[in-house]
Amino acid sequence: EDQEGTSMRPVTRRTVLASALAAPAVARAQGDFPNRTIRLVIPWPPGASADAFLRTIADQAGKRLGQTVVPDNKPGANGSLGAVVLKDSKPDGYVLAQIHTGVVRAQLMSDQPAYNAQTDFTYVIQLSGSAHGIVVRADSPYKTLEDLIAAAKANPGKLNYGTFGPSSVQNMTMVDLQQRLGIELTHVPYRGGSELYQGLLGNQIEIVADASGWIPLVQSGQFRLLVVWGSSRMKLFPDVRTLKEAGIDLVVNSPYGICGPKGMDPAVVKRLHDAFKDALFDAATQSVMDKFSMPTLYQDGAAYAADYKELEKVERENLKRVGLLAKQG
Repeated sequence: EDQEGTSMRPVTRRTVLASALAAPAVARAQGDFPNRTIRLVIPWPPGASADAFLRTIADQAGKRLGQTVVPDNKPGANGSLGAVVLKDSKPDGYVLAQIHTGVVRAQLMSDQPAYNAQTDFTYVIQLSGSAHGIVVRADSPYKTLEDLIAAAKANPGKLNYGTFGPSSVQNMTMVDLQQRLGIELTHVPYRGGSELYQGLLGNQIEIVADASGWIPLVQSGQFRLLVVWGSSRMKLFPDVRTLKEAGIDLVVNSPYGICGPKGMDPAVVKRLHDAFKDALFDAATQSVMDKFSMPTLYQDGAAYAADYKELEKVERENLKRVGLLAKQG
């Protein structure tokens, strides 16, 4: 018995060593992930509503993971720099980024995209989205969406609406709405929120289509909210209908979540998913979401990835409609 034991030992050691060499990263990742700081790339400037939400959820997720999740702001390039960072990062779970609908759009608009949203990321968890809507000045003659549609039909091309540019989800939705309703409006692009809202306040335009930046101006009585684009009414403005309730079969939530680089270990993905899911429903996170009227749009990684496959088809059609689909698309 002793002799047999002796002769077995080198083989066992060699086998153990070989298997350890074959999968050291996997063993380490599953065993003690995370054992250092995690970086979350936020592709917006500090102070944006999505930035406030992502900083809060990063803090809450870090408490559950036992490691700090550090926010890293990388604004610019239509919010697609997080995607570029993921493409070039190790799939070890220590680099994550917010991936949103604009990432898919930026890829489809480029002849040489820096990433592929369908193949270059591991989808970890979908979290939230944006509360979009159409606002007019409080003294506008348009009290309802129907008033606005009737005026647009009577005066083709006379009414101006502002957004953040031709490729913004807001403009593409407005183009879609014009086609569905048989109306013609004139688009005026603006560079940022303050300019856009000044344009409406100063009578340069009659209509603004935007995400939730108009909330304080509606609350203060300067703007009137005619309709929201999400799947349900906003808690802050429970009397304002959704597009669906107004008889238009369209929902725009702009869902987003957190991804890592492609090829991540499923055990690490699960650990991150569970921590961020728990953090999403934490009271601290929900209060920030309430402040900006952000919807809770939780989905696991598989559902998030599947929805983004469908989203690519929708974005392709939208970009084709406004003439911005790249040749490669």
